[in-house]
Amino acid sequence: QVQLVESGGGLVQPGGSLRVSCTVSGRTFSSGTMGWFRQAPGKEREFVAALRWSGGGYATHYRDAVQGRFTISRDSGKNTVYLQMNSLKPDDTAVYYCVAHGSRLILSRLWNGQNYNYWGQGTQITVST
Repeated sequence: QVQLVESGGGLVQPGGSLRVSCTVSGRTFSSGTMGWFRQAPGKEREFVAALRWSGGGYATHYRDAVQGRFTISRDSGKNTVYLQMNSLKPDDTAVYYCVAHGSRLILSRLWNGQNYNYWGQGTQITVST
């Protein structure tokens, strides 16, 4: 059984940093796609970042609102994906979900959560004073 388990959420002040982790069990996604989505109260779920296998390495992709502030990375040895979030803003407040797909998604399919067949349970991140 494949499981994605997020950890590391919590409360942080505006301008602060936080790192969330997604540990995978049951299989690896070394040649596939992994990423993060988020959903704020009353808002639609939205793409945050993704990591795609691309030949000799991994390509990263971000939504414009987090470009330059968030960094997605992976530790293959630990079968874990991370999302480092810096310069956090109140607008970043949401439940963050780890997602995965067993193959390399084409670019146009990254942004739609329906294209990912594995989801974690989510972790709450609140940016507030």
